[in-house]
Amino acid sequence: MNYLYHLYMEWLSKYGIPELFGNITFYVIPFCIVAAALLIVVLALVLIERKLLGWLTQRKGPNRVGFWGVLQTIADAFKLLIKENITPDRADKFLFNLAPILVFIPVMTVLGIIPYSSEFTFVNTPTNVILYLILVAFPVLSIFLGGWASNNKYSLMGAARGIAQVLSYEVPVTFVVLSVVVLASSMNMTGITYAQYSRLGALGWFCFPCFIGFVIMFICILAELNRCPFDLPEAESELICGYNTEYSGMRFALFYLSEYALLFANTLFLSIMFLGGYLSPFGVYFSHIIFGDTVLASVMVYFEQVFWLFLKSFLLIFVIIWIRATLPRLASFDLLKFSWAYLLPLSILNLFLAVVIKYMTGGGICALS
Repeated sequence: MNYLYHLYMEWLSKYGIPELFGNITFYVIPFCIVAAALLIVVLALVLIERKLLGWLTQRKGPNRVGFWGVLQTIADAFKLLIKENITPDRADKFLFNLAPILVFIPVMTVLGIIPYSSEFTFVNTPTNVILYLILVAFPVLSIFLGGWASNNKYSLMGAARGIAQVLSYEVPVTFVVLSVVVLASSMNMTGITYAQYSRLGALGWFCFPCFIGFVIMFICILAELNRCPFDLPEAESELICGYNTEYSGMRFALFYLSEYALLFANTLFLSIMFLGGYLSPFGVYFSHIIFGDTVLASVMVYFEQVFWLFLKSFLLIFVIIWIRATLPRLASFDLLKFSWAYLLPLSILNLFLAVVIKYMTGGGICALS
């Protein structure tokens, strides 16, 4: 973000604003932008999922509140805000109230690690892939905390299922991430994105040499997000609502909001690891073609990069919603068996193939493109 930082400081200096003010607000303003964008994205995702599920299952979906039902999610948000927050008598009140907060904080932190463009990245450490994996796995501890503190057997069973599910599917993800690290020779998301650059555009993406890993990580993301057919921690037909049965009002909304925010973050992460991140699928940015070598082109290219990243993310979200409307829920035993008996061996095979490809290309995967 050095380029944007210098532009911002130059703009402040023109109006005689102290440099100290710029150093403080430069990181606060982007955070507020991401937080506001996250709220809009979550509201849009809820509406899009309801509409798509209605279309895929031959139902109408939301169509009453606002034109085409666009205000339905806003109405639901107000409903949750004005609902009473009920705490069970025998629940651990401190942990019960703490769990929704702890499940939301890591999600907000995760969104600061994602490189949205070549210049718009909050946390750009050399090993931010590891940091991302740690933060993404952290909400399951909050889910278990909420289920245990509720003093409800259904909630506790849902929380236990969540722990078993994440532990089972994190192991294949680790091997898949290692295969991408081998191909990119980097544990930094920006470095992994640059490693997929090619004049042939999408042909340089890691989803082609590492197709098995792409499919495995996509499946594991479904499991970690508790999405169908891996939605056993909620399982409303078996456990009423699972780990969040006793939650209501805004505390329930925090669980709900974090689930969709994590869905968005994980699809962004999958796009970065295998679909070139913010790179154009055509190998060239349209901003340079339209505006030429001008200052406007150098600014517009960042917005174009954000567009490509979001487009890839929403295409993956569409497939996830499609799967929810199509597949039934797995049994608990089948879910664990599928991970340990099938995904884990395939992830190890995928890592072996990545090492072979890296060796055959002389240490540079981009040599193929």
